[in-house]
Amino acid sequence: MVEIETPHGTARAQVQPVDDPRAALVLGHGAGGGVAARDLVAAARAANDAGLTVVLVEQPYRVAGRRSPAPAHQLDAAWLAVLAHLRTNELRGLRLVAGGRSSGARVACRTAAAAEVIGVLCLAFPLVPPSRGTPRPSRLPELEGVPVPTLVVQGMSDRFGMPPGSRRRTVVQVAGDHSLRSDLGTLATAVERWLLRLVK
Repeated sequence: MVEIETPHGTARAQVQPVDDPRAALVLGHGAGGGVAARDLVAAARAANDAGLTVVLVEQPYRVAGRRSPAPAHQLDAAWLAVLAHLRTNELRGLRLVAGGRSSGARVACRTAAAAEVIGVLCLAFPLVPPSRGTPRPSRLPELEGVPVPTLVVQGMSDRFGMPPGSRRRTVVQVAGDHSLRSDLGTLATAVERWLLRLVK
């Protein structure tokens, strides 16, 4: 476990190395969960199988024991600080793919250009927040703003909706809801195949 200082507190990075890595995948967690989420674990194993070193990152608010996520600009700044540290230390010389589940996927999308990653992996992207009253705005602009190839793995019954595909964005639908727990096998296969094409 590596502790990394950021502008908004200490983050924690769990490195899962492989021999002779082709690239590295850095994954962030969702708003209310940690890096032990089953879809993150499945994606990490798939990436290791594809020959990538994986780093699972805990945002400073989680490390500090807070349950409520920090504001978006703090999440993004902390994430960029973590990537900068990893680039000059544990992942030196490796091409980086960024990603995460739900809130972590949004962070990876928003920072993709600044971080100069080669791809973005989104697990359960929270497209439109459910609302009983006033409709909430779509987060599609965050996906549309990603300048590199993107994979979205989304549950068919996700209450946040289904993002559309595009020229750069592949969307794989799997059985289940926002947790993505129902079909981890299909999720892992989709992640491994996409990464193998990306880093060949």
